[in-house]
Amino acid sequence: MPIDTTKPFDITFIGHVCYDEITPFNGTTTVAPGSAVLCGAAVSSRVGARTAVVTRMNPADVDIIEPLRAAGVKIAITPCEVTTFARVVHPSTNVDERRLYVIRDSGPFTMDDIPHDLHSGIIHLAGISNHEFTMPFIQELKQRGYSLSLDMQSFVRVIGPERQIVFSDFPLKREVVALLDVVKLDIVEAELLTGTSDLVRAARIITEWGANEVLITEQAGATLAVNGQVWSAPFTNRSTIGRTGRGDTTMSAYLSRRMTHTPIEALRFAAALVSVKMEKPGPFADTISTVEQRMNDIHALECHYPVIFPSVVQSPA
Repeated sequence: MPIDTTKPFDITFIGHVCYDEITPFNGTTTVAPGSAVLCGAAVSSRVGARTAVVTRMNPADVDIIEPLRAAGVKIAITPCEVTTFARVVHPSTNVDERRLYVIRDSGPFTMDDIPHDLHSGIIHLAGISNHEFTMPFIQELKQRGYSLSLDMQSFVRVIGPERQIVFSDFPLKREVVALLDVVKLDIVEAELLTGTSDLVRAARIITEWGANEVLITEQAGATLAVNGQVWSAPFTNRSTIGRTGRGDTTMSAYLSRRMTHTPIEALRFAAALVSVKMEKPGPFADTISTVEQRMNDIHALECHYPVIFPSVVQSPA
C-alpha cells in the first residue's frame, strides 16, 4: 500500500464465485449468488475503483456475475465442470456461530488462469476454502511483481469429511503472510493462527510475520494494525439480515478507500459501509452518501489504541 493507481485496474479479485445456501436461525433457507469475490467486487466497483475479477466456474452459471459486468467489472473466467456451491447454517442467534459446507468446488487456481496482460494496483486473493490457492501460486504472483492481499479464510477453512468446513491452523502461515501487503482475518481465524483472542495482540503478532497492514473483523467491529499502531472502529448495523459477506465487504471497502486515504480513514469508511450492508441481504448496493452519513455516526463511537507495542517476545503458535 498505497495502491498503484497508474495501473489499468485498481483492484483485481481472484477466487471462486458460488451459490450460497443460507439457513438463518429459526429462519427460511434461501439460495443466492455469493462468495468473497462477488461481495468484494460489488463494493469496489460501486465506490469507484477500477475492478477486475479472475474466477473459475461453469459457464452455464454466468448469471452469477452479470451484475458485476453491468457495473463495469472486467471478468476473466476459466471454464470448469462445476460452479462452487456453499452452505451456511446459523444454529443460534449468535451471527458469528456458523456451520459451513462447500458441497462442490471449481478447483485450485494456476497461473494459466491469470491473463498475461493483467496489470493491477493490488490483487486480493478472495478464497472461501483451502481448495483455491496454493503456496506456489502465491509465490509466482509475488515474483511477477504484484502487490497482494489475502483473506486467511482461504487457508484455515479446510474442506473436511462430508464437505463440512473444519477450521485448522495453517503450518505455512508465516511464509504466506510474509508475501502479503494486507492480511484479512476474522476473530475466529485470528485466534486460531495466533493463539490469542486479544485482537490488538493478534494483529500485532501477524504484522511481525511480515504484513504491512492487518484487518480483523468481529461482531462488534473491525481492528486494524498498521505502522506500529492498532486502531478499531465499531459496526453500527441495526440488523444482521445481511450478515453473510461481512468480512469480504469490509476488506473490499478498506482496500478501495485506502487508494486515496489514510489507514484510519479507510477503516472508518469500511466499518460504516459494511454496517449499512448488513442491514440488507446480498452484496452492498446502497449509496456513498448513505455510507458517509453512517461514518459521521461512527466517529463519536470509534476507539483508538495509539500505542507503539513492543516486540512480542514469543509469538504463540
